[in-house]
Amino acid sequence: MTQRTTILRRLSDETFDVFIVGGGINGAVSAAALAARGASVGLIDRGDFGGETSQASSNLVWGGFKYLENYEFGLVRKLSMSRNRLIEAYPENIHEIRFLAALDESSPYSPALAALGTLGYWAIGNFSTAPPTYLTPEAIKQREPIIDVSSLRGGVEYSDAYLKDNDSRFVFGFVRAALNVGAAAANYVELTTAHRNDDSWALELVDHETGERLAATTRVLINAAGPYADGLNNMLGVSTTHRIVFSKGIHLVVPQLGSDQRVLAFFDDTQRLFYVIPMGIRSMIGTTDTRTTDPDEGVTEADRTFLLEQINARLDLDAPLTEGDIIAERVGVRPLVVEASRAAAASQSDWTALSRKHEIETDAATGVVTIFGGKLTDCLNVGEEIADAVTSLGVVLDPDNGDWFGEPSTETRAEFMRQARLMGLSKLHTRSNAEPVSKRLWRRYGLRAFSMLEAIRDDPTMAEEIMDNADYLKVELHLAAHTEMITRLEDFLRRRSKIAMVVPHEVVARSEGLFEACQILFGADAHRRLDEYFGEEAIHDL
Repeated sequence: MTQRTTILRRLSDETFDVFIVGGGINGAVSAAALAARGASVGLIDRGDFGGETSQASSNLVWGGFKYLENYEFGLVRKLSMSRNRLIEAYPENIHEIRFLAALDESSPYSPALAALGTLGYWAIGNFSTAPPTYLTPEAIKQREPIIDVSSLRGGVEYSDAYLKDNDSRFVFGFVRAALNVGAAAANYVELTTAHRNDDSWALELVDHETGERLAATTRVLINAAGPYADGLNNMLGVSTTHRIVFSKGIHLVVPQLGSDQRVLAFFDDTQRLFYVIPMGIRSMIGTTDTRTTDPDEGVTEADRTFLLEQINARLDLDAPLTEGDIIAERVGVRPLVVEASRAAAASQSDWTALSRKHEIETDAATGVVTIFGGKLTDCLNVGEEIADAVTSLGVVLDPDNGDWFGEPSTETRAEFMRQARLMGLSKLHTRSNAEPVSKRLWRRYGLRAFSMLEAIRDDPTMAEEIMDNADYLKVELHLAAHTEMITRLEDFLRRRSKIAMVVPHEVVARSEGLFEACQILFGADAHRRLDEYFGEEAIHDL
């Protein structure tokens, strides 16, 4: 019996203290925070965990420097403190990185004013990062020769942080933490109807993998549906004082531009910031900020053209980037919070000025808590505030020991590295990555990485690469198959890993070892899962 099958049974058999609908960053941190404090927690997502907005971020953990434009000093302070907490709690996964902002004649701010802004930003963040620096065009060219400095007035360099791997994997880390302490979490399960009884909710669910109907019961229901929060509340019959409006953002993943030491920042022709963000052997260009009313809107031809034009105008390239250089695309909508009375007006006004803060509303009469907005950087605050909201509804929680987030202790890490070194893994590298395998395994799996050492000791072939250009060992696939709720191939290629973001689709489809990877993940279902994702493109290396 698979882990997912066991969890589906639990969803029907148990009565939960809290049931969370939505497995993005807000739902994941809520599950981790509540389960660690003794609540019985159910969590579902109608797609995969982290499969919507949470897989389409810039992979940045930042205090929101650009929000200073709208004088949101309180928000920037809160986000900067959250960034600092995350850097401290996740030293292997979240790294400080420099941002180089190049300012030309069309930029809304002079280099001097920008330098003053970075000093203020540094101070708001408690001086916890490396100090900012004013740069002349010549200094910018020296640091990043790829930047066209012919029209630059100067620039600034300051620090924020970014995720070493990818956003959706970070989200799954919270889901895994919740599972570790007893939560029941299942992907591809949708809430279809809900009925409020005297003191509980009767929920009807459907498993999109099998079509099976399930029934769950919970005292408190948390709406963590992100862009779909308003729609879920309508179904539940819950009225709120806030609503969601949408801002679409896209990123284009292209071959590496410049060094991997810093994020490059530019103002586009509409005077909005966009970035070139390191992504391993690739670079990610974005994000855009476009009003939309459709949370499922994809990347358009106009989106691609705009970003390519903007970056080509600002870099000194041997040849301009074209659509043929695009390896992958990321698109998601930001669910921006507005007061319900202002929702219609806000969607028609300057949505770029809307706050990126989150709001949490509690309806005591129905036992529903709704999370509006939010972002990865603010996730720990969301988890703590949700615990307070649930407590106010009568759910008794254990004290918060702060053990629902963060990486294992430095002593535990040192012991893992000692064992890995004795096995020679500290000198082992995959073909496309200079990072030692031991460091990568620890960052991705933490305590679970110890079981990998044992598996490799028993069978040294477990330390072999499974696919070309994927940076994944056989042992990782075996662990993922049993502990990472991988239901469809896209879950692995796009979210538990970033393979689909950095390796061209056609290369993955013809990768030696792809079918073996599918056999490890899906067993006898390998052919179906492979064809489901690739169709006729995949070559079954039988």
